[in-house]
Amino acid sequence: MTRKQRRGVLIGLAVGVLSLAAVLVLFAFRESIVFFHTPSDVTEGKVTAGQRFRLGGLVASESVKRGDGAKVSFTVTDTIKSVPVTYEGVLPDLFREGQGVVAEGKLGPDGTFVADSVLAKHDENYMPPEVAKALKEKGVKLGQGAEHPGAKP
Repeated sequence: MTRKQRRGVLIGLAVGVLSLAAVLVLFAFRESIVFFHTPSDVTEGKVTAGQRFRLGGLVASESVKRGDGAKVSFTVTDTIKSVPVTYEGVLPDLFREGQGVVAEGKLGPDGTFVADSVLAKHDENYMPPEVAKALKEKGVKLGQGAEHPGAKP
């Protein structure tokens, strides 16, 4: 084998190994990517039961119900549609009705979102960017003085 042929084989092997690594990385990312959806997306059927995603919106007023132990149920709304959520665990200190929230989990067969983590905004002026964008797209006024029917601050 000449020097030129050895170099060609070595370059071919390197390209093959890098291609295989890229395919494996992309396959692994496909399994861990979690998409964001609003309650309107969920009720319109854009999400199937058992699919993992993030649900974002506002915690509807008078919807927080505490159960046995650390079980909590509440409703997330984008002021157009609402989705019931169940969660078992400690909620963030800033979680309350009328505030922005992002819950990560799966949609159950009965249409209830079963969350395994809940994130809440950290101060008066912050809302998770994907929640703010989705709510603005739905025509919800955000910012100081905004009134949210069904989600009192």
